[in-house]
Amino acid sequence: MKSTATETVEAALGAIQARDPELHAWQAVDADFARRQARALDASGGGPRRGPLFGIPVGVKDIFDTADLPTEYGSPIYKGHRPAADAACVAAARAAGAVILGKTVTTEFATMVPAATVHPKNPRHTPGGSSSGSAAAVAAGMVRFAFGTQTVGSIIRPAAYCGVVGYKPSFGTLSRSGMKMGCDTLDTAGVIARNVEDAALLVSGSAMRPDLEKVEPFKKPELALCRSPNWPQMSAQGAAAFEAAAQRLAEKGARLVDLELDFQELDAAASTILVYEMARALAYEITNHRARVSPMLLERVDSGANMPYAQYAKAMAYAADCRSRLRDLAGEADAILTPSATGEAPLGLGSTGNTAMNRLWTLLHGPCVTVPAGNGPGGLPLGVQLVGIPGSDLKTLAVARWVENVVN
Repeated sequence: MKSTATETVEAALGAIQARDPELHAWQAVDADFARRQARALDASGGGPRRGPLFGIPVGVKDIFDTADLPTEYGSPIYKGHRPAADAACVAAARAAGAVILGKTVTTEFATMVPAATVHPKNPRHTPGGSSSGSAAAVAAGMVRFAFGTQTVGSIIRPAAYCGVVGYKPSFGTLSRSGMKMGCDTLDTAGVIARNVEDAALLVSGSAMRPDLEKVEPFKKPELALCRSPNWPQMSAQGAAAFEAAAQRLAEKGARLVDLELDFQELDAAASTILVYEMARALAYEITNHRARVSPMLLERVDSGANMPYAQYAKAMAYAADCRSRLRDLAGEADAILTPSATGEAPLGLGSTGNTAMNRLWTLLHGPCVTVPAGNGPGGLPLGVQLVGIPGSDLKTLAVARWVENVVN
């Protein structure tokens, strides 16, 4: 017998009450609001067509506007802020039947200053960022899925660190209307979920993509094995685990072909674009509330504000050229196989971890999916990442489902 929406919500609220005092994954939870949504759904019975997310609680990263819950963007500047409307993807999820359970913790404006959330398996380690609350909430079993965002590595890295699935769709798949923007060219709305099927389901219901509602596993794909120009930044343990995962996939029938990317300047281009556009996006906050912005973020924004436009334009042109070349370089491969992170979640809470295995893929605008791939020598999760060319979300998710079944 299926659970009612009310029963599902009560279970989620119980899990939050039990675990969140330790993990600090949630910025705001309104239990009465969640229960009202669930009761209304149970009373409706779903109407003539039950939405694909009917009765399922969802967490919303606190970078997305919500009319019924405070939206603070990880900054004291917006303490208690109540937008007039939900962000587009949040509204779409509710229209598809989801219960908005609460707001998950984000770092300051979804950037790099660590927030309060700790790793759900070892509180002495970072959960990653900036979607730290969403990753921890899913990994701890509080919700099946939650919205996240990625500007550099803010979905893939925390999902990999916490041992869950992260899905950064092709750029623009999920609407960014009602999302606090930091970088127009890089900011991408996505999801963190307990498995690939759930990740696809939430995006399907929130992006008018019924083709993603049920994704079947791909049969024995061809994978372009890409260590990327940033491979030297991999930890020894992370590199060994990735090679072992690739070997397991080959043994189960995947055809592996090496892919060398000569995008040597793409990392620098991503950094240039990020700081330049962030200076524009945070102009109000820097002008009117400079003392309430962290020194680390101020340094980045000031760098962008002083950057010559020609440098930014050159980086944008280089990124566009790399995108146009990626399709030919990937050839006939069904997806690109690459590390999700440089290794396990590092010890300490002073950093959200190394983004080296994420930066260039975000700028290339294609879909990225990380799936759990066992544990490292420290007992914390590792992941492998599947990447596609822009627009190839359905195939990339199908490949990720097959990989998920093989490496777990």
